[in-house]
Amino acid sequence: MTEYLLVFPERDDADAVAEELRSDDFAEVRVVREALAGEDDSEDHDWAVYVRVDTIEDPTSAVAKALVERFEATAAEKGGWLDQHLR
Repeated sequence: MTEYLLVFPERDDADAVAEELRSDDFAEVRVVREALAGEDDSEDHDWAVYVRVDTIEDPTSAVAKALVERFEATAAEKGGWLDQHLR
């Protein structure tokens, strides 16, 4: 199992990306509120799309690396980023 977290400043962007990813065959895709380091005010919390992939055991595999590239590009298109600490 491998987990990914795509973070976005706006909920609409997170919702749109989650909807897009749900059409793929991932084990779980959901939108969550993400409190990042240094953020005390709940208004400052970002929105994230949590993706769990049960078919990838090795996060250094070619398939996992391709997913990282895809998720980084997808997040960047909407002004977000891939949280590197979850993987």
